[in-house]
Amino acid sequence: MASVNVPTEAAVAPPEPPLARSRLWKGLFGTPLNAVITIALGLIVAALAPGLIRWAVIDAAFLPAQPSSCREVQGACWSFVIAKHSQILFGIYPNEERWRPALVCVVLLSLLAYSIRPSSWRPHLAWLWAGTMAGVLALMRGGVPGVPYVSTSMWGGLPVTLILTVIAIGLGFFFAIFLALARRSHLPVVRIASIVFIEGTRALPLLSILFIASIMLPLLVPEALLPDKFFRALIALLLFSSAYIAEVIRGGLQGIPRGQVEAAQALGLSYWQTQRMIVLPQAIAMVIPSLTNTIIIMIKNTSLVLVVGLFDLISSGKAALADPAWNSPAVETYIFISAIYFALCFSFARFADRLERRNKVGV
Repeated sequence: MASVNVPTEAAVAPPEPPLARSRLWKGLFGTPLNAVITIALGLIVAALAPGLIRWAVIDAAFLPAQPSSCREVQGACWSFVIAKHSQILFGIYPNEERWRPALVCVVLLSLLAYSIRPSSWRPHLAWLWAGTMAGVLALMRGGVPGVPYVSTSMWGGLPVTLILTVIAIGLGFFFAIFLALARRSHLPVVRIASIVFIEGTRALPLLSILFIASIMLPLLVPEALLPDKFFRALIALLLFSSAYIAEVIRGGLQGIPRGQVEAAQALGLSYWQTQRMIVLPQAIAMVIPSLTNTIIIMIKNTSLVLVVGLFDLISSGKAALADPAWNSPAVETYIFISAIYFALCFSFARFADRLERRNKVGV
């Protein structure tokens, strides 16, 4: 009879700790320096947490959402945020029509959530976004029976931030691809024009571009051809984002070996087929971290439109704080606004991180 080798107790490997737990422990206490930093930060958090929890939760005012609630407590005045959330989110948009910007926010956020699924990355997605943005702008503007007209000067809050972000980044990314390819073109006129636009735009602060669009442009363009202040700021953000994203994409294009382009030409692929199917997918995948950083900066840069009189989230919050019936709880208001910006930026960063892992870039 054949003998059966039974593994001894010493031959059985001990179970390995979960990978996530192992990485966490190594990151926190893997070296003496990491251990000291972890312990120091833990002590700081332990010292600050009780007072912060007491201010934000235990001694805070929530309901009823009335000015008297905040006068009776020593903690945070969340009653103000609850009472003024509509004004903070939608600015000076007419009260009876605020269902329209609320619907716009729901539609845009839902479409963003749908767009992060790889299965949705089909040609129809671009048409879906184009139709959605046209419908969003029409709904915000109104001017048809049953939907009163609302001037862009009264738009504000979260819808303005989302519309500026989506259009500036979405169209900016599209234009940036052509700018990056044009800067590497062998045609001198195309290459020089791209260089002049990119370097000229990057040499100017975004604030100066917004001031030019808001103040200088009306002096140079006939009033009949001049778009309103909202669309001038939108165009300024679009040009600014396209110049910065173009340079990020150009960095990825430079990392593609020349042999791949020559192989595509040998197979009979045209220039645009080579770029669309071979070069651009690899180039964009290689620069996902830099592209993520640029896009997150652009999301936060939309707050600068307040200097040209547009009511973004920050402007709407400042307008809400002007109510004399309240004690102007600015800290709570700006925490609420910061939480919205954090949610937008953090969500996009997690999506980009997952996309990077999916493409196995930098592993």
